[in-house]
Amino acid sequence: MKKLLLAAALACGLVSAQAAMNPLFAPLYTADPAVLVDAGRVYLFTGRDEAQPGGKDFVMHEWRVFSTCDMATWKDEGVPIKARDFAWAKGRAWASDITKRNGKYYFYGTVEHATVPGFAIGVAVSDSPTGPFVDARGTALITNDMTKQTDIAWDDIDPAIFIDDDGQAYLYWGNTVLKYAKLKPNMTELDGPIMDVPVANFVEASYLHKHKGTYYLSYSQHFPEETAYMTGPSPTGPWTPQGVVMERNTKTPTIHQAFFDFNGKSYVAYHNAELPGGGEYRRSVAVEEFAYRADGTIPFIHQTQSGPKPNPSAGCKP
Repeated sequence: MKKLLLAAALACGLVSAQAAMNPLFAPLYTADPAVLVDAGRVYLFTGRDEAQPGGKDFVMHEWRVFSTCDMATWKDEGVPIKARDFAWAKGRAWASDITKRNGKYYFYGTVEHATVPGFAIGVAVSDSPTGPFVDARGTALITNDMTKQTDIAWDDIDPAIFIDDDGQAYLYWGNTVLKYAKLKPNMTELDGPIMDVPVANFVEASYLHKHKGTYYLSYSQHFPEETAYMTGPSPTGPWTPQGVVMERNTKTPTIHQAFFDFNGKSYVAYHNAELPGGGEYRRSVAVEEFAYRADGTIPFIHQTQSGPKPNPSAGCKP
């Protein structure tokens, strides 16, 4: 009977922890990873793909969060926020990012606006990395009518939040055109104009991180997408292209990366569509470990089924 109950729980996704093997988080289809490392744990946020087999569009209503303290066993922390928790949003829980400041957790999510045509970026806040998150403004932070570089409805997507060592926060985002702006210390208002970053072949999925004094601006290029990056001496460049670090997927044309360090090692989260039944609108998040080269560049990172080796933090209790 116990074996039958366990099998049923696994089939329904009711078991809260699972050993890591790429792709992660089966049987859920997940996409667009964002990562926060906090107090000895990795919190990995994803969108959830709910399209039916053969679906022709993204069906995404909520974000999920999973955590680990050893990179081997992940705990399903549930749904910290849904697209419609932004009352001004029509729906569509697309890519997001997360950061911590002054004991508060700030979540930046892409949604479709209910009254301003096109996609928008909202910001929500919580006292916990696992939520619940609540709208921090009551209005969108970025709307499609604030950016005029293109006439497409989805050019304000994929927020990436970065706080530099001097406390200045930056928000990167965009599709077709890569944009950024400074944020005020309250993390809910722009602090200056919206700027462009000229990037050849840029599509989406901008992400900014820092390693040993160098800034890395990664993104998806071409379509189907592959992951490329640039390096610079500051969060605003000037940028030096460094090439491709992850190849395009075979079952979905998108790929979306988040680089992070944890317990002395370096990792990248991304999505493919390698779970059974996967496809363009039924994607799956995975994680790989890598090591920077001696000159600070990122090597080409191969996708694996095994994923990273265990790396427990002090006092780890999966």
